[in-house]
Amino acid sequence: MKRGDQFGEIVEGYNIPVLNEREIRAAAGILFFFTFLSLLLILLKGNFLMIKYVITAFMTDFIIRVFINPKFAPTLIVSRWIVSRQNPEYVGAAQKKFAWIIGVILSVAMFLLMVVVNSYSIITGLICLICLAFLFFESAFGICLGCLFYNLVYKEKAQHCPGEICEVKSKHDIQKISFIQIIMVFGMIGLIILLAILFNDFFSVKPHDLFGTIVHK
Repeated sequence: MKRGDQFGEIVEGYNIPVLNEREIRAAAGILFFFTFLSLLLILLKGNFLMIKYVITAFMTDFIIRVFINPKFAPTLIVSRWIVSRQNPEYVGAAQKKFAWIIGVILSVAMFLLMVVVNSYSIITGLICLICLAFLFFESAFGICLGCLFYNLVYKEKAQHCPGEICEVKSKHDIQKISFIQIIMVFGMIGLIILLAILFNDFFSVKPHDLFGTIVHK
């Protein structure tokens, strides 16, 4: 494979093309923010204008990533600038390309249904939720859900996954969760449920303007 035809970057110390996971996570966060904001506008105001722009930009960005070169994708360029002071975290490019192909398929489907046909349905709703889940897990946890399917499709296992989760290894003590920690999590859930039962009416009261500076028309 010629250097110009490869997907990803050649970095010393890595035997396969790689990408910077920090840039990818930042780009996922950017896309999640605008997609989620668009969804709120739909749910609260019935406004579909922003989502059409977001879908078009989303689709264009992923097409550039997959069919041209990730280094020319606008969200990844902006993300590279944002995280430029952080040390790169290299991940295998192959599984990322596979995940982004899934993104292309989903975004093209949304573009055809919502922009071209100008429609919405349970199908567009489900696709939107899937995209949000993919973006949220990538940006918040560094978990590439699309990459998880890579090993199911290809015989050659993915290499250099974020956090080296592709490698089978024992957890460090700081990574282990104790029984007491589990109890604390369920205790917090129980506290929220108890508050909802006992203080829901009190919490439902709209807050008043503490300083009286807001003029109501």
